[in-house]
Amino acid sequence: MNQPTHRSNRILLPARSWFITVTLLLALLLNLVPLGRLPFVPDWVALVLIFWSIHQPLKVGMGTAFFFGIAMDVGDASVMGQHALAYVLLAFAGCGLSRRILWFPLLLQAAHVLPMLLGAQLVMLAARMIGGAEFPGLLWFTSSFVAAALWHPLTYLLLLPQYRPVERDDNRPI
Repeated sequence: MNQPTHRSNRILLPARSWFITVTLLLALLLNLVPLGRLPFVPDWVALVLIFWSIHQPLKVGMGTAFFFGIAMDVGDASVMGQHALAYVLLAFAGCGLSRRILWFPLLLQAAHVLPMLLGAQLVMLAARMIGGAEFPGLLWFTSSFVAAALWHPLTYLLLLPQYRPVERDDNRPI
């Protein structure tokens, strides 16, 4: 029986909690870099959070999303709870759909992630506009498309430490 070409035959090691935490903290630092109002810069915390909530739903969930959402709200000086609410809903969707999404190749995974990222941006936009802010324009939504385009390289980058070394042993087929 032929295996699909998009699947790897390598066995992944379990993700280490410290690595997940470091990647989320690096994403938080990338979000806090003052780049102004560039519309094409993705929300790194949302992207890394949805990745880990899909790949490790037992380790990264809504509590982690709430913590990093509050940290983004404080660091961004935005409406308190705006990022927290969006990230919690994003993690909820990621954890709930993780088994389904992981069956697809990376391109279709990105197609599943895109509506979740757009939904999180809509929640943030609604909270921002209820708080009295102006509509930022349609270019503001391009960051979700950029984040979905980065799904493929981000997957390889974040799964790289989990790859088991290739050791050939004739006595063990695994």
